[in-house]
Amino acid sequence: MPRIRIALVSLVVLALAGTGSAFAVTNTGTATVKPKTTTVTVKASEFKFVLSQKSIAKPGKVIFKVTNTGKITHNFVILSGINKATKVLQPKQSTTMTVVFKKKAKYTYECTIGEHAEHGMIGTFLVK
Repeated sequence: MPRIRIALVSLVVLALAGTGSAFAVTNTGTATVKPKTTTVTVKASEFKFVLSQKSIAKPGKVIFKVTNTGKITHNFVILSGINKATKVLQPKQSTTMTVVFKKKAKYTYECTIGEHAEHGMIGTFLVK
């Protein structure tokens, strides 16, 4: 009977591997699917953000790669209960920020320096 279980687990693992999903096999012999990590590039300048994508298909981990392409300092903050921010970025400086979105919602992002948000450095990131 154990050989059948091992063969079944092997088939499940191979099926998951073929989908491009990340997976792990627990010590009980069952396969679990790890959430997909998405990388979003963010360019900050006067007075806007340009994101490579403004949404993800379902809750999961997002790595925001933020670059200040402007001429003055900026930061990137996810609000809406997440409340996570990059450091203040000088012109041409970059950083990364990892956020785990646990539920479907619209999340506000903005630059919290001075009145940058009021001048247009604000938007929403959608988790579908």
